[in-house]
Amino acid sequence: MEKMIDDLRSIININSVCEKDLSSAYPFGEGVHMALNKALEICKSYGFETKNCENMIGYAEVGSGETLMGILVHLDVVPAGDGWDTDPFSLEIKDGKVYGRGVTDDKGPAIAVIHAIKELLNEGVTFNKRVRIIFGQAEETGAWEDMEYYKKNEEAVDFGFTPDADFPAIYGEKGIAHLKIAFKKSDTCFNNVSGGTAINMVPDSCTASYSVHEETKTLSVTGKAAHGSTPDDGENAISKLMNELSGVVTDCKLIEFFHEFIKLEYNGESLGGQVSDEASGPASYNIGKIETVGDDIVLYIDLRYPVTFNLEDIVNAINSHLSENGFSDVKVEVITNKPHVYMDKNGAVIQTLLSAYRDETGDMSEPTVIGGGTYARAMNGIVAFGPMLPGRELTEHQANEYIYLSDLILAKEIYKTAIKRLVSE
Repeated sequence: MEKMIDDLRSIININSVCEKDLSSAYPFGEGVHMALNKALEICKSYGFETKNCENMIGYAEVGSGETLMGILVHLDVVPAGDGWDTDPFSLEIKDGKVYGRGVTDDKGPAIAVIHAIKELLNEGVTFNKRVRIIFGQAEETGAWEDMEYYKKNEEAVDFGFTPDADFPAIYGEKGIAHLKIAFKKSDTCFNNVSGGTAINMVPDSCTASYSVHEETKTLSVTGKAAHGSTPDDGENAISKLMNELSGVVTDCKLIEFFHEFIKLEYNGESLGGQVSDEASGPASYNIGKIETVGDDIVLYIDLRYPVTFNLEDIVNAINSHLSENGFSDVKVEVITNKPHVYMDKNGAVIQTLLSAYRDETGDMSEPTVIGGGTYARAMNGIVAFGPMLPGRELTEHQANEYIYLSDLILAKEIYKTAIKRLVSE
């Protein structure tokens, strides 16, 4: 346990927020590059074969055989944001909790997987399949050039998992789209608005300079950060700021838009985009970021939509609703779209993972569908598996991100059992 914590500390202490410049020697930033090198160094010290693939991605492998099992993790993290009680890039343990940016998403699970395999090697387990831990560097950015590079240049995996979600096992992920809406600054009361650091985070601060009665004023509002897939876990500072100005400032199209169509909702009801299905539940809408771009104020939305719905239909419905209600010149545009993942929950891989979880915990919970987006979308045959246990507070993308030390150790044991079964078959 002490060695696992030491390894985790060495990688948490690296600020690995992705700073993308694909023309650079470090395509995803020097911090992420340092984290990749550290992870490969750790694996090599335990007997893994390692490879740095032109700084675009890296992997560590053990075992033998034709079949290749992939375990996809990522070493980049979202920005720390404000509100931390500890240094986000200095691992701390107190009251049974491990604190630091990335301890749950996704450095902690990566280290747990490494140590699960290390223990199996030390115990003399025969690996009839090769197991390759693939270290991504740009998961949080959404574009995933790291995984595209891997698929184009390296051996395809046959099956596997990504430890970047929840237990007991995930057989489906909602579609994820990033949308934008642009408003002419001249149609609003704002001189400048800035809020949020990433579209897939609930913004914890927003500041605006605005004019009222020929006087320029400034308003700053704080909220609570959360993951974009669970916006109701946070308090959206952008929506709060607009709500505070509603009724105070008149003749401002952006404030009117929030008052009529956004409010403090997360389900898209007033926006005209509320949809739901039995398999994956309702859509969620997170107003993740707002910024001033030239003569425009641009609003960015993170949408998680159910597995039986088509994004184009949802966007068309929203635009029709806006047009019918006096906002015909305001259009929702799609920036990115990652279609849903939906697999057979009775398939061999999921059932093997599920049996390992159940045997280690005694919990007979069923596999689920989530709103989060993981590397399960990046390659065929990959499912999300852990590390968060049912009922635990979700703190990824928030200040004071933590995981219980006992949960991290249990996750390592679950991964150990699952990997042993998958490679011994």
